[in-house]
Amino acid sequence: MPAWIAPLLTRRMLICVFTGFSSGLPLFLLLNLLPAWLKTEGISLKAIGLFALIQFPYTWKFLWSPLMDRYALPWMGRRRGWMAVMHIGLIAAICWLGTLSPRTELGMIAGVAILLAVLSATLDIALDAYRRELLEDAELGLGNAVHVNAYKVAGLIPGSLSLFLADRLPWPQVFMITALFMLPGLVMTLLVREPAKTAAPPRTLAAAVLDPIREFLGRAGWQGALTVLAFIFLYKLGDSLCTALATPFYLDMGFTKSEIGIVAKNAGLWPSVIGGLAGGLWMVRLGINRSLWIFGLVQMVAILGFAWLATQGSGVANPERLASLALVIGTEAFGVGLGTAAFVAFIARSTHPSYTATQFALFTSLAAVPRTFINASAGWLVENLGWTNFFLLCFVLAVPGMVLLLKVAPWKEKPAALAQL
Repeated sequence: MPAWIAPLLTRRMLICVFTGFSSGLPLFLLLNLLPAWLKTEGISLKAIGLFALIQFPYTWKFLWSPLMDRYALPWMGRRRGWMAVMHIGLIAAICWLGTLSPRTELGMIAGVAILLAVLSATLDIALDAYRRELLEDAELGLGNAVHVNAYKVAGLIPGSLSLFLADRLPWPQVFMITALFMLPGLVMTLLVREPAKTAAPPRTLAAAVLDPIREFLGRAGWQGALTVLAFIFLYKLGDSLCTALATPFYLDMGFTKSEIGIVAKNAGLWPSVIGGLAGGLWMVRLGINRSLWIFGLVQMVAILGFAWLATQGSGVANPERLASLALVIGTEAFGVGLGTAAFVAFIARSTHPSYTATQFALFTSLAAVPRTFINASAGWLVENLGWTNFFLLCFVLAVPGMVLLLKVAPWKEKPAALAQL
């Protein structure tokens, strides 16, 4: 067996596969399967578009994460108890969703979809906390890379398999089969143990809310804390904005929807998965700090591929143009896989063992702000700048996050402000 494979073949890495898959499937159901279902049932695009608002629980999950640091359910421990209940709730909610009629029960569908999003975001909190407490510090890079890639692969179930089944089975059966893919995560939850290094829970709910903030400020200081938060906000900003209008950009470049579907699906997913796994393995040797530098540069430079493609202008797709599209998408996806692996590992390292759920949820919610809010300006920017200048702006917006690495992740040392106490 090659030496570089050995770190992947451990029990902890297998657990990370299950946590990532369970975390990703509900979100991709809401993003891919739900709109397709509503569209085939004759619901207007305007109404379908409003369903994007159900993603808000993922941005605001930090508001109830202190409950999960403070309270343990009466069975299975503080992390596994929440994980088990959320898995069961998601299976029930997905099955329930499929029994409703979009033509007559659209309001109820919206309510169940919101419930599903809340359950999914809550499961994310528990899974993130469990994974942080399970992994040794040296495993954070690889373990989180495995988690993120399993998260992406989970999208193939509601985004591909479920749509394939929908042409052959009634929708209630499609949703039931999709729900069954949450069972492996539930079985994993029942079989594993609570992490050995779990810290004692906060004594009160007020402490669960305030102590994570006090601890972070005490560890980093006000200036250091603001620097870390600014880095979390900015590190993925340029890349996130760059892909906010990817499909309209490809269409403007003259590619057909079929060509985009075939090329983007294959050139986007697998390079991202390979990049994430490669990033996790390289982090074992490089460490998180140096990985943030190297992977961040790859992620940033990949944006220029879109600017180059934009300079080619619109035209009839030929093999050369399709190859260019695949190269640009694949390079960007590979860079995102690398950058995300290091970024999630950094966030995990930045949490304190006593407040894992709250701090992890707060940091990941902050990281989601650019995707949720700033990306809404992409259309206005393109209309005023044009595609080429828009992508060049995205490249420039990636620079501040890289500059902040000088403070939060120096090349030669682990920053004292982030050292675990």
